Amino acid sequence: MSSEALHSDQPRPLVRNRTDGYVIECNGEKAVIHAETGPSATASDDYWTVGQLISIQVATSRVVGLVYKVEVPNAQWVQETDQSIHIHVELVGQVNTQRDGTLRFSSGIATYPHMGAIAHRIRTTDLATIYSTTLKNTVSVGHLSQNAEIPALISIDSLVSRHFAVLGSTGVGKSSAVSLLLRKIISERPDLRVLILDPHNEFASAFPEHAISIDYNTFELPYWLFRLEEFAEAVFRGRPTVAAEVDALRDLIPLARERFASSEATTSASLLKKDRDYSSMTADTPTPYRMADLIKLIEERIGQLDGKPDRPTMKALKQRLQALVADPRYRFMFSAPTTLDTMRQTIGHIFRIPKNDRPICVFQLAGLPSEVVNSVASVLCRMAFDLAVSSDGRVPTLVVCEEAHRYIPADANAGFWPTRQAIARIAKEGRKYGVYLAVITQRPGELDSTILSQCSTVFAMRLGNERDQEIIRSAITGASQSTIGFLSSIANREAIAFGEAVPTPMRMMFETIAPDQLPAAHMARTQQSVRLGDSHISLDTILMRMRQLNAAESTSNDDAADNFETIISSPIANQRPSAPLPQEPVRSQWRNIDAAIRKEEAPKPQPESTERFRASDLIRTFRNDKS
Repeated sequence: MSSEALHSDQPRPLVRNRTDGYVIECNGEKAVIHAETGPSATASDDYWTVGQLISIQVATSRVVGLVYKVEVPNAQWVQETDQSIHIHVELVGQVNTQRDGTLRFSSGIATYPHMGAIAHRIRTTDLATIYSTTLKNTVSVGHLSQNAEIPALISIDSLVSRHFAVLGSTGVGKSSAVSLLLRKIISERPDLRVLILDPHNEFASAFPEHAISIDYNTFELPYWLFRLEEFAEAVFRGRPTVAAEVDALRDLIPLARERFASSEATTSASLLKKDRDYSSMTADTPTPYRMADLIKLIEERIGQLDGKPDRPTMKALKQRLQALVADPRYRFMFSAPTTLDTMRQTIGHIFRIPKNDRPICVFQLAGLPSEVVNSVASVLCRMAFDLAVSSDGRVPTLVVCEEAHRYIPADANAGFWPTRQAIARIAKEGRKYGVYLAVITQRPGELDSTILSQCSTVFAMRLGNERDQEIIRSAITGASQSTIGFLSSIANREAIAFGEAVPTPMRMMFETIAPDQLPAAHMARTQQSVRLGDSHISLDTILMRMRQLNAAESTSNDDAADNFETIISSPIANQRPSAPLPQEPVRSQWRNIDAAIRKEEAPKPQPESTERFRASDLIRTFRNDKS
């Protein structure tokens, strides 16, 4: 080819000669191919590039290799002359021609390439054969990165029933990929319910016609649905719990449940209520009780402990409960009337029974107190599992954990143990009962490896952190290890998919989603209108919302106590406080409580076993007196 042609403005024609390389080395897992490139080469410039699949002719079969390294042997490039290059490939499988002429891909290699075997650009038919699948219920979620004409197929049944994970750094299109996958899932599995734990309040706008959204203002999760550990997390606001106070709750909450149930039974002839076994109630039984009854039980205990070392503990517990009920940030726990058993309505609404053409529930966690988010996540995941077990698998549910590293961190001592336990139970046992897990995170290195290992399908998007890449490298099959080398540089919306739902690890590009179906589309529209100058900014409105968001920062000790007295004396116990928000920060209230415990009410040190034995003795005496 002439020098003028080389420097011409006209694009160079892509001549794709299929016999451009020859095997010069093979060790069973990898091979090295020698090829010529330069002015006289008949292949296109992009023929030998990293990330491409190539094939090596072996008899009637083609061994498939992934190019992961290209080099010039003498490490020197000379312009306008032919060059010898070495292409390093990882052997990933073999395409065989059947007797009937059909093609079949196998991840195993029956016959390895010999020296001098011809290597060439992979055929389109071979490429389609590799990524075609015999799995059931498959859908296309995009196309192959190497060839946009070949769809990226996944099996919805395998994807859901064996759990899946979407991993990727911030800004690579992770949430958009999740939205696309969920749309495909509910389309192919109309029997499925989806519960999304949304910490950023971004998924509600992605499913306007398929989802209901539960936000801070519409959220009701009665405190009596919380188990003891979950309730204690709320009572202590994420701080270390006091063992003696938790023991007191363990003893007194069942009594409060029994007291409420007894009063209920005397005023109702319901067969369901008559059939309840009140004697078997524990601190974890999901039946209603009044905070007023719990406080009265604590006061009775304080009266019995007059002058004894455990009395300050009970007084501190009473103050914590009063502050919790009076805190407007926790109104979602105390807003529903406890004179009614609202468990049916709560579970039916959250888990979409009936679905009413809206199978997705987006649970918006932003706006909830950060100290109670883990408890709420624990309650929801636990109820999803219990619902699946109790229904004998007739309510299949997919739980989507966005920012999963918050709930199930790699450090066993971090996070909230009941939340970790609830999610782990879904991951390990859920598929038997029809409850499944989707894990979404930007930090797989900080995620519990046991939970991640239960996800049989992984969509790995761009990850720059070496530790995160190492996690993926340990999960992917040995024949595709070189694929991980691309994780730090793949494009937005691009992913490396591997696992049960795909026939073989594939580098793919997700479909483009319509702008109005993107996560956080409402925020994007608002920001766009601001850039165009079409949005009016009202500082007064912004300040009002800031005050509402931080309403709990303005609750004084006196008003908190007044609110509490109003709440517990109401005919409908624990309704939302109607008093105006007071002025002093709640954190000062907690400082006062802690100071009182330390300064005036600190008991003399006693062995923990003695304290627990004394508490048990007192409860036993109290129960005997009551009977």
